[in-house]
Amino acid sequence: MRLPALQKIPALQPTELSDVTQRAVNDLLREGESQNTQASYRSALRYWSAWYGIRYGQQVQLPLPAACVMQFIVDHAERSTDKGLASELPADIDLALVQAGYKGKLGAMAHSTLVHRIAVLSKAHQMREVKNPCQDPKVRELLSRTRKAYAKRGALPRKKQALTKDPLQALLNTCDASLKGARDRALLLFAWASGGRRRSEVTQAQLESLRAVGADGYLYTLNHSKTNQAGIDQPENHKPVTGIAAVAMKEWLEASRITSGSIFRRIRKGGHLGEPLSPAAVRDIVKSRCALAGIEGDFSAHSLRSGFVTEAGRQHIPLAETMAMTGHHSVATVLGYFRSESSLSSAATQLLD
Repeated sequence: MRLPALQKIPALQPTELSDVTQRAVNDLLREGESQNTQASYRSALRYWSAWYGIRYGQQVQLPLPAACVMQFIVDHAERSTDKGLASELPADIDLALVQAGYKGKLGAMAHSTLVHRIAVLSKAHQMREVKNPCQDPKVRELLSRTRKAYAKRGALPRKKQALTKDPLQALLNTCDASLKGARDRALLLFAWASGGRRRSEVTQAQLESLRAVGADGYLYTLNHSKTNQAGIDQPENHKPVTGIAAVAMKEWLEASRITSGSIFRRIRKGGHLGEPLSPAAVRDIVKSRCALAGIEGDFSAHSLRSGFVTEAGRQHIPLAETMAMTGHHSVATVLGYFRSESSLSSAATQLLD
């Protein structure tokens, strides 16, 4: 086959990327990643640079040696000693990192934060195609033993408490007839009743994806989610919003007069709508409504998601139906919610009765 030769367009080399192509690749990789992920990666890499600069007195350069990663672990992980829990990060360096804004507070990191920092460093080495110290057997063994040490002390984070049907109703009872009350009621019910939406899915909800079905219901199309980042069109992308959730949504849309764009927004003084809510705002709404309802416990935005799954387990909803609503791909994850609550009503727990 004879192909036309274009004199003004230089031929590319098939074994390497041009500068223009590399920028395009980087743009696509960046655009395809969620904003939360990008922000957490930037924060982690800034911290690595700051810690390395102070600890070693020089600018960080990849690849890092495995010994450096192991130093990072013992600097930030607590271990048991004769004098109690201790870590190796010198107090002066710890204070400097906090004062410079690289670290939130003095002391050892949470185990989940430490693991995330290592994961980000590993990703950075993978993207640079250089030797990855995080895959070194000694580093992997140290991380494994660190997790076990935390588990033995009961120091690993526990799941947030679930907002099941009854406590959710208590939160809804605090939502008055004000514009803010209408928004919070619609948000809580949308997040819970549409399958326990993640906080980012709630704040990214667009009116264009919400379709009225009949006189008393909606169908929301979840075009993008944590488990469907490619935006593949699937039947389970369509989430029903019915009953009291549909009523609350209709009342909010009528009161706010939103006709396009983000469904859930900030409410400024004088009842004026502002920018779309941030994911952190969903957490704040849950916590503030819990406080108003007098509900004590460790609740967050994820409590809406875990509450939906837990309630589904209590009411013996088939697993497949629950997973279709939530978008979970892992049966083990859903069963964890089911079993934690439904085990209390299991016949096996009443053998002595």
